[in-house]
Amino acid sequence: MRVAMISVHTSPLEQPGTGDAGGMNVYVLELSRALVRRGAEVEIYTRATSSAQPKAVDAEPGIKVVHIPAGPFEGLDKNDLPGQLCAFAAGVLRAEAHRPEDWYDVVHAHYWLSGQVGWLATERWDVPLVHSMHTMARVKNAALAPGDRPEPMVRIVGEEQVVAEADALVASTEQEADDLTSWYGAERSRVHVVPPGVDTQLFSPLPEAAGGRAVLRERLGLPAGRDVVLFAGRIQLLKGPDVLVRALSAWPAGRRRPLLVVLGGASGTRTAVRELEALAWQEGVSDDVLVRPAVPQDELAGWFRAADLVAVPSHNESFGLVAAEALASGTPVVAAAVGGLRTVVADGESGALVPGHDPARWARTLADLLADEQRRARMARAARASAARFSWDHAAGEMLQVYEAARRRHADSRGVPGPVNIA
Repeated sequence: MRVAMISVHTSPLEQPGTGDAGGMNVYVLELSRALVRRGAEVEIYTRATSSAQPKAVDAEPGIKVVHIPAGPFEGLDKNDLPGQLCAFAAGVLRAEAHRPEDWYDVVHAHYWLSGQVGWLATERWDVPLVHSMHTMARVKNAALAPGDRPEPMVRIVGEEQVVAEADALVASTEQEADDLTSWYGAERSRVHVVPPGVDTQLFSPLPEAAGGRAVLRERLGLPAGRDVVLFAGRIQLLKGPDVLVRALSAWPAGRRRPLLVVLGGASGTRTAVRELEALAWQEGVSDDVLVRPAVPQDELAGWFRAADLVAVPSHNESFGLVAAEALASGTPVVAAAVGGLRTVVADGESGALVPGHDPARWARTLADLLADEQRRARMARAARASAARFSWDHAAGEMLQVYEAARRRHADSRGVPGPVNIA
């Protein structure tokens, strides 16, 4: 099966945790890898962000990344990209034009911008459109962080159009499937729940060895004998790192504050990192906050293992890949009780779910867990087991079935004989 993946605003080759790169980058790349292991060929179309980028890169055997020029290479915010969709779509069609007819079997678009391009491409190529929302404007606007800007109407209308036109919609959780039907009126028969996976070979617990964590922490430059709470992700209001900084200032009296490590880069505004550091200074906890740039996946696994707790205080998450990767690494997760995090984190078993974003409540939850080593050890054991539910190979198998369902629906809509199953 030949699959055209479309990821307009962020490339799977970019470093997750910076700019617009995040869990979706990991999702697109890891799903593509798993599809290739099952015999598929994948080409990923993404916007070129540098004149030095080659037109196409063979990222791995079976996976090609195609860079499409659309607008200025640099300086475009994600909110500016709707004005470049026509140029991007033209570039995609031009790149495919030299291919034989019926080259692709399916188009899988990620995020609403890609869905708009995929809609046009599938009409031109007469193939089915499969779409993954990843986040939804209506859901996000209903749970905005204080001070955050709501998503614009152009996105809401764009999402509604893609939901109406896609042959299949992919949700990561049952909650996301419900959101698609309740917020966007999606036909439930076209919504397929396919949980993302986790690379459990890369994200695995620290081996049982004398001094293992101490050695790891020394290598990472972390202080010995101090509790460590880790936040990994883009530094933006949606992800809630400010909640953790404020929680430190609301820490229960008589208990030593942990070191809060923030791994990530600015997103949405280039001053986000400085603003977070300024907030720590205003709250009087600068000495308790360590901000470091985002790191590659293999290094991130080490940070997860070194932490006592991983905190995910997002205001909205369609799934929560960071939480799943942390659990696979054997580290309990304290997460906001929102979206897909309620599926990933088993409250009281592999971690704790915190209702709302009140800093004092977050402080109490974190402090109580850090003070109870036996409880954390039980959670750590349950964490690894719970993450085993999420497999990229299983996700790829389910996705191939979604592609076949989309092909059947597409053929039926045109009154032609259905395709032969090639999954």
